[in-house]
Amino acid sequence: MRTFFEELAKKLADRWVGLLLLPGALFALTAWLAARLGQAHALDWTRAPAAATLASIGRLSGGAQAILVLVALLAVTGAGLAVQALAALTRALWLGRWPRLFARPQVRRRRRRWERLVARRRELEAAYPGDTRTPDQQERIDDAAARITRFALARPGRPTWLGDRLHAVERVALDRSGLDLAFGWSRLWLVLPDPARAEITAASSALTSAIAVGTWGWPYLMLGAVWWPSAVLGAVVLLAGWARARPAADDLAALSEAAVDLHGRTLAVALGVAGAESRGPLTPGEGERVSRLLRKGR
Repeated sequence: MRTFFEELAKKLADRWVGLLLLPGALFALTAWLAARLGQAHALDWTRAPAAATLASIGRLSGGAQAILVLVALLAVTGAGLAVQALAALTRALWLGRWPRLFARPQVRRRRRRWERLVARRRELEAAYPGDTRTPDQQERIDDAAARITRFALARPGRPTWLGDRLHAVERVALDRSGLDLAFGWSRLWLVLPDPARAEITAASSALTSAIAVGTWGWPYLMLGAVWWPSAVLGAVVLLAGWARARPAADDLAALSEAAVDLHGRTLAVALGVAGAESRGPLTPGEGERVSRLLRKGR
């Protein structure tokens, strides 16, 4: 038990340093520079005499230095906690959980573009029949299909790329297997084997981490009102978080869809919809029966 608590304390300390202390310290340093330099002297580094500041701290008594360090740690940790509280806002913004007034126009634009890409692929397939198709013509069709996949894996239903990547899992499961993941995912999760859960959890953690990184961009952007280089830094942090979130969401969507393909029948067997000896992916009929059972009339 003692070893368990020691390992737990170590992990908590690592998370505190990685998620709160270091990002909070960097933001505190940026805020200090913003206060020292301001907009008028934004790049005049001679106005930020770090050595003189350290020397003045060194002249304090040991007790005063300890109190100063404690106050600094509390301030840095408080700033980190405040920023992490904004992660829910970043998640909602990036995953397209917008108010309907703002989401609908963007969803319509994304659908029109997706439909144009799909129409272009169909035009190419009609122009180049399969029995006479050359390798170059097939490559053009494949490129058109790849553009559709990069844009959205299914008909767009969210105003952002990240939101559509995850929404596509629900759409594909419902269209191809008849399984409504809005009601079925929690049940499917309970019958997944441990390796599948571990992979999906890791991908979900990577997405959460990317969102946490991007969230730090907001306070830097706001600090840009006092010191414009901070706004530049905030934009870089936001872009870095978004760049990390895209592959993480891609992995999470792919793994979640694979879980439906490989273990959807396990759920059907557990619910008595399919026989224990049945094999293969869920059929649409089986998926629809599972969905009706899980919706419970809702």
